[in-house]
Amino acid sequence: MALQRMLSGDPAKSSKLYIGIGLLSLAKAIVVYKDRNRFRRELIDAALFLGVGITLRKYSQLKAEKREEIESQIPDWLASAAQSEAARRGVRSVAKRKLGEESEPEPEPTFRDRARAAISR
Repeated sequence: MALQRMLSGDPAKSSKLYIGIGLLSLAKAIVVYKDRNRFRRELIDAALFLGVGITLRKYSQLKAEKREEIESQIPDWLASAAQSEAARRGVRSVAKRKLGEESEPEPEPTFRDRARAAISR
């Protein structure tokens, strides 16, 4: 699996999947412990899956910490300026674009929104 594809989406969910597969592989290794070659292969598989799962979990935690840090750096005056729903949507869309996480499509701006944007520039 490509690294970029592995890191996209929700790494916390992916980490749970990899850890689950690693635990199953570890259980399989315990079952076949008498067959040395197969035991070794299963242990290697378990270690790889558990390693990737733990790494994705750490990445998810780091990503959440960075997001909180960025959100805490938003000035209070900017947060208070976003009182209207249109302003909130605008701030959210800019933040999502900056964070590279465009999950929901941006609604088409109304004439009033475009006029306000033109005046504010």
